[in-house]
Amino acid sequence: MTAATPESPDPLVAATEATRSLQGLSTELTARVPQLLEAMRSVGTGLELHTTLDRICETAAELADARYAAIGVVDEKGKGLSDFVTHGVGEDVARRIGRLPDGHAGLLGALIREPRTIRLADLSTDPRSAGFPPGHPVMRSFLGVPIRVQGEIFGNLYLSEKRSGEEFNDYDEHMVRVLATEAGIAIGNARLYEAARQRERWIDGSVAVTTALLSGGDADDALSVVAEQARRLADADAGIVLLPAEEGGLEIVAVSSERPTKLLGMVVPPESAIVEELLEGEAVFVQDSSTDSRMTTGMSSAYGPSMVLPLQSGGRVLGALATPRRRGGKPFTEAERTLATQFASQAALALMMAEAQRDRERLAVFEDRDRIARDLHDLVIQRLFATGMMLESAQRKAVVPAVQEGVGKAVDELDVTIQEIRTAIFALQQGPAEAPSGLRTRVLREINMAAVPLGFKPAHRFLGAVDATVGELTGKNLIAALREALSNAFRHAEAARIEVVVDATVTLPDGSPGVRLTVADDGVGMPEGGRRSGLRNLARRAESLGGASWCGPGLGEDGGGTSVVWEAPL
Repeated sequence: MTAATPESPDPLVAATEATRSLQGLSTELTARVPQLLEAMRSVGTGLELHTTLDRICETAAELADARYAAIGVVDEKGKGLSDFVTHGVGEDVARRIGRLPDGHAGLLGALIREPRTIRLADLSTDPRSAGFPPGHPVMRSFLGVPIRVQGEIFGNLYLSEKRSGEEFNDYDEHMVRVLATEAGIAIGNARLYEAARQRERWIDGSVAVTTALLSGGDADDALSVVAEQARRLADADAGIVLLPAEEGGLEIVAVSSERPTKLLGMVVPPESAIVEELLEGEAVFVQDSSTDSRMTTGMSSAYGPSMVLPLQSGGRVLGALATPRRRGGKPFTEAERTLATQFASQAALALMMAEAQRDRERLAVFEDRDRIARDLHDLVIQRLFATGMMLESAQRKAVVPAVQEGVGKAVDELDVTIQEIRTAIFALQQGPAEAPSGLRTRVLREINMAAVPLGFKPAHRFLGAVDATVGELTGKNLIAALREALSNAFRHAEAARIEVVVDATVTLPDGSPGVRLTVADDGVGMPEGGRRSGLRNLARRAESLGGASWCGPGLGEDGGGTSVVWEAPL
């Protein structure tokens, strides 16, 4: 998709309108028309919104010979400021001032409530003035002009402190008002362009999520892609995916955040008000997570404005997607809410399609199991049984005792083999067993499953009371880490020997008890410049729990091969 670029207004038309607005004014003002036209040309250059606002401030200050300029962008409700762009105030001064004005009080608030031109010789004498915070530069003369975009108030342009020390005059006011008209046109174009770019980014993000979910890869990795894309697109501090928990409520199953977080695995209880709203298909928009009573999880203390959107498709709610911003961050705009809601719907549809795809794959596996069971019963067992009868007949006819004994042993082995095949047939017909709850049993199950593609069964050791001490959240992530490590060994290591150790007796660097998983092989080692996405997944899982993951020498001679170590608190 290519973002549409709005056309700039015709310079001749803009110049004509500017000239008409100057009719009747003095020759001194008319003499400044070239300067005004140059200012208008400068303002109309470029399409990025914030850059356009910076340029308007700078141009207005030059045009009116003002030391300071600012644009206060009125919020969607028209009661305060959503953004405040300044010119002439250095970074050091801005840091001393601290929080930017919100437009709820003082002269800036008056300009929002009554958007009209205001010119003052001394700010401090105006009854509407609320004063300045500590560290604020001295400002006396003032000129405020509203900026309208397509007939609606976008914000106000403020100028202060004329460099000559005089107050702003009629000429300054007329020039700045004309500039504000041109600024409204430029801002309108920039907003259209930015909206198109924003839609393009969200569409690209939806495509990335759909591709990840339908690629047939690891489900946890796909959900991590959803969280990462949502965080990036919403310009949020974190992207969080929640799915229904076994005990009810919603469990956080994927987190993308630049800051360390322990949200992974946390469950929002079913009695939470936010869960009730989400399961009914309602989106939840929070102005401040730290003060909203519905935010009952770890999100409440760390974040500010938040969107929590249901992942629903076809009337079915599959989970939720949260995109919180830092405390004190900008509230989400109506456009951002709409785009995020559409993104969540697309992600939910992709989740349903991925689930249907996995169901088809499981059905194909079940059908294949049935076919294998039938073939074993109808062909293999019958042939083995016939072979056993022929051997028994040959045994009776044999006259050499050693031959009789050897044939008898072969018949016994065939009987054992037939019993084992019948057991396998029964298991195939019963389908896969339910996942056991014990961590030790789950580790053994992963090892047995990995033995098929590897061609051998990895060795294993358990240290400590694994089942009794390792919690469910850590155990779930340990199993995922083991599956990733065994998969990497099969795909890349070319190993002949693998050893799995689960040690529940270790002490972590912070002194807390933990569990350590080690998967070591005697393979070719890690190639230089190879992909590290799997290792990053392991590290991300461990860090989300307060642990760590790293690689070391393997089981081969002189440390050849690779050992993957993963540890986390119990």
